[in-house]
Amino acid sequence: MSRNLTMMTDLYELTMMQGYFKQKKNNMVVFDAFYRSNPSGGGYAICAGLEQLIDYVKNLHFEYDDIDYLRGLGIFDEDFLDYLMGFHFTGNIYAIPEGSVVFPYEPLVKVVAPIIESQLVETALLNIINHQSLIATKAARVCYAAQDGGIMEFGLRRAQGPDAGIYGARAAVIGGCVGTSNVLTGQMFNVPVMGTHAHSWIMSFPDELTAFRTYAKYYPNSCTLLVDTYDTLRSGIPNAITVFKEMRDAGIKGRIGIRLDSGDLAYLSKKARVMLDEAGFSDAKITASCDLDENIIMSLKRQGCRIDSWGVGTNLITSKDCPAFGGVYKLAAIMNDDGQWEAKIKISENPEKITNPGDKTVFRFYSKETGKIIADLISLSDEKFDDTKNLTIFDPLYTWKKSLLEGGTYTIRELLVPIFENGKCVYENPSLKEIADFCHQELDTLWDETRRLVNPHNVHVDLSDKLYNLKAALLGSEGKGAK
Repeated sequence: MSRNLTMMTDLYELTMMQGYFKQKKNNMVVFDAFYRSNPSGGGYAICAGLEQLIDYVKNLHFEYDDIDYLRGLGIFDEDFLDYLMGFHFTGNIYAIPEGSVVFPYEPLVKVVAPIIESQLVETALLNIINHQSLIATKAARVCYAAQDGGIMEFGLRRAQGPDAGIYGARAAVIGGCVGTSNVLTGQMFNVPVMGTHAHSWIMSFPDELTAFRTYAKYYPNSCTLLVDTYDTLRSGIPNAITVFKEMRDAGIKGRIGIRLDSGDLAYLSKKARVMLDEAGFSDAKITASCDLDENIIMSLKRQGCRIDSWGVGTNLITSKDCPAFGGVYKLAAIMNDDGQWEAKIKISENPEKITNPGDKTVFRFYSKETGKIIADLISLSDEKFDDTKNLTIFDPLYTWKKSLLEGGTYTIRELLVPIFENGKCVYENPSLKEIADFCHQELDTLWDETRRLVNPHNVHVDLSDKLYNLKAALLGSEGKGAK
C-alpha cells in the first residue's frame, strides 16, 4: 500500500528549504535520528518502522495539486515551486535494521544528503520511526511479562486512528505478539489474525447456552467462549463446559477454550482451571483480556493465575503509560565549500541535549562466552576496531568508569547498514515474520537485569576516543564547526 506522503511535513521544513534554495545553499550534510531515554523506564528499545520509511522515501515527489496548494499559501516563490516539481531524493540513508535492540543516543537512522533533501524528510522520518519503535518496545515488555503465554494485540478500536492501528499492530508483532485482531494488518503483512466474539453475541440470543452452542456450531475447529457476560462461575463456565461435552460427544476435536474479560482474573482463572480439569477438559485454554499491561500481567502471574494467553489492547496500542518515543533529528556535519566535512554540535544547558558531532556509526560488542551484549560504542564512521586486540571503553560522562575488553573474548557488529545509496534503495526488506524472529534473537542478547520492568540495568553506550575528543574540542570552541 505505497502512498505519497511528501506533504506530511511541518511547514518550517518547507520554509527552511526555500531559504536554502534562495541562498543557493545545498551542501551535503549528515543528520542523525536518535532518542534520549528508553520508553516506560525500561532498559532498552526496539527500533521499528524502517519498511514504511523506505516506502516514504521511494515515493517522495510533489504532485500538481501539492504545488497549487503551496502556491495558495502565498509564502513560496515560483522558482522554488518549480524546483519542487522535479524534487526527488538523491542521498544516502543508513539505518539500524528493524527488530534490533537499541539504546539512547545511538543513531537509529543517518541521512547523508543535500541539506534541502535532508530537511524535508525529517518530520515523516520521525513520525514513522517514533511510533513503531514505541509500540514494538511496549510489546516486548508485555511479552516479557507474559513469559510463555502468547500475547494477542487487540487494540485497533482504541488506537489513535487507522494508521496507528495498522502499523501499531505491525510493530506489536515485531515486539513479540503472536497475532492481532486487526484484519487489515493481517492482510497487508501476513500476520495471524485472532479473535473470539463479543458480549453482544451472547446478549443477542435468548440465553447464554444457546449463544455458545451456536458459536460452536459455526466455529468447531477453534471455539473460545467469552464466559463473563452474566455470571462467570455460575453460568459462563458451566455453560461452556456443557457445550464442550456436546462437542466431544459429537466427535469434534477442535481447539477449545474460554476468555475472561472482567473480574478478578487471578481468582477466576484458578477457579476456571479447576472446573475445566474436573470436567475432563485439561486441554481447554484460558485467555484473559481487560485493560492489561506488563505490570498487571506480572502481578497476575505472581498471584498464581492460570491464564494461558493474553489479549492486550488499549495499553499496548497506545503505550498508555509512555505515549511518545521522543526521537529527534539533529544536524551532525556539513560539507564546506572545499569539500571537507565540518562536524557540528548542538549545545544546551541540559547535558543530555548536547549532541554527538560528526559522521558516525555504532558498534556493538558481545561476549564470546555468553553471546550477551557487553556495550555499544558510537564512533566516527571511518573508525575500525579489531576484536583480537584489547580495547578500553569508558563512560562519556563519568570518564573514570572504564572497562577493558580483552582481545579474543568479544565479537563486534556494526549496527548501521546502507538503505539508500545515491537515491536508490539497496536494502531488501525482510518479511514481518523474519523481523519478529530477529527481534526475538536480539532480545536474547540482553541480560535479564536489562529486561526487567522496574529499575533495569542500563547497557553502556560509550564514545570512541576519537569522537569523544572531537566533541570536547567543539565544546571548547563554543560549538564552531571542526574539520
